[in-house]
Amino acid sequence: MDFIQQAANDYVAHFSDATPAYLRPMYEQTLLSHPHAHLQSNWNQGGFLSFFSKLLAPQSILEIGTFTGFSTLCLAEGLTATGSIDTIEIRAEEANAARIHFDASAKGHQIVSHIGDAKDILPTLHKQWDLVFIDADKTGYIEYVNLVLPMLSDKGVIIADNVLFHGQVFEEKITGKNALAIHAFNEYILAHKDIEKIMLTIRDGLTLIRKK
Repeated sequence: MDFIQQAANDYVAHFSDATPAYLRPMYEQTLLSHPHAHLQSNWNQGGFLSFFSKLLAPQSILEIGTFTGFSTLCLAEGLTATGSIDTIEIRAEEANAARIHFDASAKGHQIVSHIGDAKDILPTLHKQWDLVFIDADKTGYIEYVNLVLPMLSDKGVIIADNVLFHGQVFEEKITGKNALAIHAFNEYILAHKDIEKIMLTIRDGLTLIRKK
């Protein structure tokens, strides 16, 4: 869901072109046909993920929360020729739909799909991650970061999505399980002295994290 006003989203999208153009059909398909289309990264956020991945040139990417695969393919744009992205989705229907998009893309052979609970799958993935994108159940964010930090490479960056949670974290009295979880996550990251962090007002908020 876009927290930033629609006019601002439209304006920045007009003056940006980092999102891979070939993804437009699958992006629009999700918007038109998926009952939870708001869970998809918006077009310009996809461009940010692609742009940032190209800057970092990661060998190994981890994504927690595949959905229908738009963000996965944006992240995959920066992979080295021998690199790979492991993407985890708890819902089989979404994971299978995403796999169809992956297999139709030039990056499909570099994408490894996992279906299940990330908390169970992550300990089985013995890799060092150069780039991690967290966009899954909000109550699990703190645990995901704690699982991933020891596996982060020296140049590794974690990107956490929805850290503004539709503006609900600004409320004087925060209510709702997810908003409370995100606010707790934000406070936890702020207090963590072994990491450097920057929160950005891109779409519904992104926090970038790296080890000091």
